[in-house]
Amino acid sequence: MNKRTLIQSALALALATSFSTGVLAQDKPIKIGVTAGPHAQIFEQVKKIAAKDGLNIQVVEFSDYIQPNAALASGDLDANSYQHKPFLDLQVQDRGYKIVSVGYTVNFPIGLYSKKVKSLAELKEGARFGIPNDPTNGGRVLLVLQDKGLIKLKPGVGLKATPLDVIENPKKLKFVELEAAQLPRSLDDLDASAVNTNFALSAGLNPKDAIAQEGAKSPYVNILAVRAADKDKPWVAKLLKAYQSEEIRKFIQTEFKGSVQAGF
Repeated sequence: MNKRTLIQSALALALATSFSTGVLAQDKPIKIGVTAGPHAQIFEQVKKIAAKDGLNIQVVEFSDYIQPNAALASGDLDANSYQHKPFLDLQVQDRGYKIVSVGYTVNFPIGLYSKKVKSLAELKEGARFGIPNDPTNGGRVLLVLQDKGLIKLKPGVGLKATPLDVIENPKKLKFVELEAAQLPRSLDDLDASAVNTNFALSAGLNPKDAIAQEGAKSPYVNILAVRAADKDKPWVAKLLKAYQSEEIRKFIQTEFKGSVQAGF
C-alpha cells in the first residue's frame, strides 16, 4: 500500500469514526423518571408519539417520590414526570435543586380508603389513619380531612401541615405516617389510609371505592420537570408537545376512566 492510499484510508477511518460518534450522540436516549403505575403507562405512550418527532426516550421507573428528583438533579435523568408543583417547590426549597416545571401532565385526586368502614363517619374514636410521610402529600391529606370535618388545623399552615398542627381532633384519630408507596398495604392493619391514585391503581384499588376523595378543583396537577439549564432546549418542547397531544388525552380518558384526569 502506497503513502497516498494510507492517507486516504486514515481519512476515511477518521470520517467514519466521527460520523459514528455523531450518530451515537444523537441516538443517546432521553431518560425520563416516573413512578410505577399510571405515570409509567402514560409515558410509554408518550414515548411512541415523541419518536415520530425524532426523540429516543428511555422510561426509568422508581418506587418512591424522593429519588426521581435526586436522580434528575444529579444528571442521571433528563426529566421526570410524577409530582405536582407544590411537592417540587418544597424539594427545591429544602434541597436546593435547580429543577423547574415546564408544563402540566395529569391530575390524580387523592383518595381515602378503608377495608373496615364504608364512610368517614363510621371511623371510631382512636382510629388509626395512614397518611404519606412526605411533607406536601401529608399536608394535602390533612387538608382533605379538615375539608371533610374530621379535624381542624392551625390557621395558615396550608400544605405544610403535619399532625402536630392538628388543633381539633374529635375522633382522636391516630395518624400513622408511611411512605406513599406503602399505604395501600397498610389497609389490612389500619382503619383507613389516604392513598395517592397512582399507587392505588398499581395496588389494584379502584378509586371509585374510596370512602372519600379530594375535590375536583385540586391545585395538585402533576408536571413535567427538567433541570433549569435544559428548560429551553428543543427536545423539552418536543417532549411536552408529545405529552400534551390529543392522543395522550384520549389514552388517559380511555385507560383510566376518570380516575386519572388530563391536566392540560
